[in-house]
Amino acid sequence: MELESFANVWQALEDTPEQAANMEVRSCLMMELARIIRENGWTQTEAAEHCGVTQPCIDDLLRGRIDRFSLDALVNMSARLGQRVRLELEPA
Repeated sequence: MELESFANVWQALEDTPEQAANMEVRSCLMMELARIIRENGWTQTEAAEHCGVTQPCIDDLLRGRIDRFSLDALVNMSARLGQRVRLELEPA
């Protein structure tokens, strides 16, 4: 049996390159948002107010529940925190 190799975990988990790319970007945004929340020492309620979402939404974010977030929602939360999202394209 030949082992298949992948460039990243998302390629191994998702069915298509498009789904893997979307998950990778969402994952990066979620980690950055969680970092900002931790660095500011915000409670989940405070973070929710700053991000314009509910406290349960922040709980999902901090628990890494990626399936609960669209790319749009994460970009909106980033903007509410005064962050600018930049994407860089590179050959796969």
